[in-house]
Amino acid sequence: MQSETVLAGGRVVDGTGGPSRPADVVLRGDRIVHIVPPGAGHRMTGIGGAGPAEVVDVSGLVLAPGFIDMHSHSDLAVLADPGHEAKVLQGVTLEVVGQDGLGYAPVTDDTVEELRAQLAGWNGTPDLDHAWRGIGGYLDRVDAGAPVNVAHLVPQGNVRMAVLGGEDRAPTGAELDRMRAIVARGMEDGAHGLSAGLTYTPGMYATDDEIVALLSPVHEAGGYYCPHHRNYGSRVVESYRECLDVARRAQVALHLAHCHVNFPRNRGRAPEVLDAIDEATVHHGLDVTLDSYPYGASATYLGAPLPSWAQTGGTAATLERLRDPGTRARILHEIEVEGTDGNHGIPMDWSAIVVTGTADPALSWAVGASVAELAARRGREPGDLYMELLIGDELRSGCLLQVGNEENIRTIMRHSSHTAGSDGILVGAKPHPRGWGTFPRYLGHYVRELGVLSLEECVRHLTSRPARRLGLSGRGTVHLGAVADLVVFDPDTVDARATYDEPRLTPVGIEHVLVAGEFTVRDGRRTDRLPGRSVRRERR
Repeated sequence: MQSETVLAGGRVVDGTGGPSRPADVVLRGDRIVHIVPPGAGHRMTGIGGAGPAEVVDVSGLVLAPGFIDMHSHSDLAVLADPGHEAKVLQGVTLEVVGQDGLGYAPVTDDTVEELRAQLAGWNGTPDLDHAWRGIGGYLDRVDAGAPVNVAHLVPQGNVRMAVLGGEDRAPTGAELDRMRAIVARGMEDGAHGLSAGLTYTPGMYATDDEIVALLSPVHEAGGYYCPHHRNYGSRVVESYRECLDVARRAQVALHLAHCHVNFPRNRGRAPEVLDAIDEATVHHGLDVTLDSYPYGASATYLGAPLPSWAQTGGTAATLERLRDPGTRARILHEIEVEGTDGNHGIPMDWSAIVVTGTADPALSWAVGASVAELAARRGREPGDLYMELLIGDELRSGCLLQVGNEENIRTIMRHSSHTAGSDGILVGAKPHPRGWGTFPRYLGHYVRELGVLSLEECVRHLTSRPARRLGLSGRGTVHLGAVADLVVFDPDTVDARATYDEPRLTPVGIEHVLVAGEFTVRDGRRTDRLPGRSVRRERR
């Protein structure tokens, strides 16, 4: 006997971008079975032997499809943290992991520990057995019960590491064939596409020709390419054009990860990027979407600005270079004067890089301040203090980079290809507030307060557009037969409370969240339910 629930009297914003309408929405099991005028929902229940319906009054509230986080770093959190309040309380019902070319599957016995160490600044080091090796094994773990649904991309850096280790060289023909086979297996396991981290090692060592070759099995499977492109600073427009060209050559759809146009020198240049996207769409028939988060700061691990050559060979080799005085001086000159590829070709402004967390508690004194502030307090040169932090924490620290442009953020979120991706890093003493606030901040600050988007259009960005990119016909809109992944919120109060000073404050105005018809949030509180499952690519 399937349970029935009536969400009665709400205002349905169905995710299509069309006007809202009052309605009762009736759920049976994990599906929407009726959408009827207010007051009629209870009359549609008890059919076919269903048990007595529970009627939940949502008068005065908006009922929408569950929000889809198109760029998530919750790879380990969804397994290690049953509450996962950072995302669940925002109304998120599906997260896409395996981002930026780095993740926890696929791995080999030789690469698993190196990747866990490299990603500690993003995901911490929770006590998980990591028995899986492939994407299929990871998704099987999700299927045992998770706070949200999870989709996966094949991380290109993992693929390269499995075959070439941390070497900065081109693969042989045989090695390229092995890499393609790993991508193909990931797609067979249910991945939705290939992600790339082209400013992170070892992904940055790949040429565009190598990426095109790896996208061959993605093309065959009908997946998409999701790059963290090579340069957000000195070559930002050119780098976006390179991504467009790779997707065109590979004949795959393109999703641009955290599509921001950063650094002071690029203020007002977002239209150039969007024009390039429109040109590729109109003249080359390219299918392009993008995601962004509604904040000015970016976040990564503290060692990311190092030049790529200094990171060759993995963590141990990098630390050895940092300890060598001559090599260290060369690295600092590139960071401070020339602008490294790790910092997008922009000379470092030490006041813009803020430490968010350290793995070693003895270094907690550094958290919450910029490298420039820390250096001044201790009477040190900023570059020297930066190096000592990297060495002392063995490259496991996280950071914020205060390099965003508000004008560019608003311009990008208005575009017809835009979706939301929190890029949320949930570890560290003071992580980025986007991990706790992205979705309600869109609805509160940018819809209600600023009017940058209408409510209906914003919900479309958070729901049906990402569902279309993922090829999910049964999710992303409120329609008959759809999976009952839903969020109910108060449009007059919904907002983020998370700030840079208090990044873990949970939002207000999100009243109910349902995954597969089960309440993960009820009356604003997290329940104990774990109805999330893997969302594997639908075979075409």
